[in-house]
Amino acid sequence: MNGQTATLRRRLNLPLLVLYGTGITVGAGIYVLIGAVAGHAGKQAPLAFVLAAVVMAFTVASYAELCTRYPVSAGEAAYIRNAFRSRLLSTITGSLTIVIGVISSAAVALGSAGYIQQFLDAPQALIAAAVVIVLTAIACWGILESVLLASLFTLIEVGGLVLIISGAAYTGLPLDPAAFTLPLDFALWPGIAFASLLAFFAFIGFEDLANVVEEAKAPERTMPAAMALTLLISTVLYVAIAVIAVSAAPVERLAASHAPLSLVFREVTGISSAAISAIAIVATLNTVLAQMTMAARVVYGMARQGDLPAALGHVNRVTATPVVATLCVMAAVLVFAVAVPLVRLAEWTSLATLLVFALVNCALIKLRWGKPRPLGAHFTVPLWVPVLGLLTSLAMMAGAIL
Repeated sequence: MNGQTATLRRRLNLPLLVLYGTGITVGAGIYVLIGAVAGHAGKQAPLAFVLAAVVMAFTVASYAELCTRYPVSAGEAAYIRNAFRSRLLSTITGSLTIVIGVISSAAVALGSAGYIQQFLDAPQALIAAAVVIVLTAIACWGILESVLLASLFTLIEVGGLVLIISGAAYTGLPLDPAAFTLPLDFALWPGIAFASLLAFFAFIGFEDLANVVEEAKAPERTMPAAMALTLLISTVLYVAIAVIAVSAAPVERLAASHAPLSLVFREVTGISSAAISAIAIVATLNTVLAQMTMAARVVYGMARQGDLPAALGHVNRVTATPVVATLCVMAAVLVFAVAVPLVRLAEWTSLATLLVFALVNCALIKLRWGKPRPLGAHFTVPLWVPVLGLLTSLAMMAGAIL
């Protein structure tokens, strides 16, 4: 530790990990993607989310094994290093993970600023910068404080979805039977397949759990459970909201709306869209906080492994957080938020995430084929799981590029 004695503290139990993972995954995704998914899948939008969840499940399982084999921050970089014995490939993977955290934070900070502008008349770039600075201060304060705040945000953003579901049940919203059927018309399936690609990105975020593993209690038990519960909760919420959305409003209106969930909220509850806009602000702030926290932990972990300057691996003795790494992440997020358009940031995030997923699944395949490392008990999945995780990641990457 280069003479340093301060270390990260194990303060996160299973409920906090599930709230953290669910908050990142649900985040801003469902609040903005439901219209685009419905635009391509039509009344079969719920099916698109189910297919995306099935695909994501393979990579979730691979992460669950790897993070219990190697319970360290900068997890992806550690997985690659142990599998391929390549410091260069490990550094590239870790750097990609940091880039994902930075550019996704910048993108969602801009999205948050757009919602805040509905209540505050100020330039988007100025609001986004203020959001990033305030959330950086919270991230530096402490991991428990950050996750507790993220957990509160998660309860609010999930509460918004539950409110829509409850409103639909209370008003007796007639559910469209087409939302529950498999289409027999082959011509509809290309649209559903593309919609699944869009829906897939609404599930991205669970992998950030792997990078707080050093701060998790009993990670060999809590991390796989937290990842599985995060995927299950997100899937149930997404499918329920998709069913309600295509039943409450015409698909054409959903696809054309810039705030589709606000439209659904108003149609189902009759409450002003200002309420859902406020909840959307909370959702976006939660995503920014979680992604910046993740990126800072990866910077810290790579510095501890010697892949980045040692100063970035310093842990503040008072807050027990990697303050220097967090401030560096903040500076990078501010640059991207000011200099790069939102759509381009989203594209970069998607491609980089799929590439990391492919590399992680490759690492597990290599580890399982190679000589097993003598470790204590850890979560294990069948070999076909990372194989399918690799294939589906590559297929979605090709789809995103083409």
